[in-house]
Amino acid sequence: MSVNVLFAATQARWDEYEAPLRAAIAAVGVDAQIATGMAPADVDYIVYAPNSELQDFTPYTRAKAVLNLWAGVEAIVGNPTLHLPLCRMVDPALTQGMIEWVTGHILRLHLGMDAHINAAPGTWKPKAPPLAFDTRVTVLGMGELGAACATALSALGFDMAGWSRSPKQIDGVTCFSGPDGLDDSLGRAEYCVLLLPSTAATENTLDARTLALMPKGARILNPGRGPLIDDDALLAALDTDQIDHATLDVFRIEPLPADHPFWTHPKVTVTPHVASETRAAYSAKTIAENIRRGEAGLPFVHAVDRTAGY
Repeated sequence: MSVNVLFAATQARWDEYEAPLRAAIAAVGVDAQIATGMAPADVDYIVYAPNSELQDFTPYTRAKAVLNLWAGVEAIVGNPTLHLPLCRMVDPALTQGMIEWVTGHILRLHLGMDAHINAAPGTWKPKAPPLAFDTRVTVLGMGELGAACATALSALGFDMAGWSRSPKQIDGVTCFSGPDGLDDSLGRAEYCVLLLPSTAATENTLDARTLALMPKGARILNPGRGPLIDDDALLAALDTDQIDHATLDVFRIEPLPADHPFWTHPKVTVTPHVASETRAAYSAKTIAENIRRGEAGLPFVHAVDRTAGY
């Protein structure tokens, strides 16, 4: 029996996903009809982007799951009409992209590359950078992406710690959890990488109080979510040298407004939300696997915990 898959996203996404999605679903042995429009009562699965026109899930009485195209679910998890299981996007390309951005920018700062690249002709200051062995990095958020980044940095020799809401065990990473663990993990963070989800509980995780816990001259990287940082508190900490530098990929408003002080602050690097993204050739396989599981009566992978918000 064929299953009906509704693709509820922008036309540009459909153009990108149509062929990979058809191929991936066929490869897992599921006969599927895939379209951008079909009667709600006939839909078995919804492949979804939160900027879709579909915002009312009430008519989809037969559907088994909403399969999100984005890693973040904060724009859909609170939808009061959503009565279906919701799965977030996790795929190898998304993880690999995040590892590359995080390790690249950590190494850029750790090795002092900016000073060398921007040095005036004739400048010769042969001072070697510190070793990774002697440099402490904390990753806030030990989910799929955070754990992968922490493991990669540990493999490079960095003294790694990670913090999460619930206890975790990860080889090569000192793991902290709970409110006290957050303070302890920041107290040793010469570098802090934010990879937490955006929820009411995580908003302003870095504020005036928590920024003051970090060693003076610490560096911050945020490829996670804009609301994780109190912008005004970060600017104040940069101006007092409590924080030496912030590399920011995500913001409360995107695109980042042209008059925002982050653009011109000498201790801030802005990147335009490019740390990682889903790529159709890979994420289509994650979607197809969940459809296969749904048809086989198996638990979905990367199912969202509605009470936690991610």
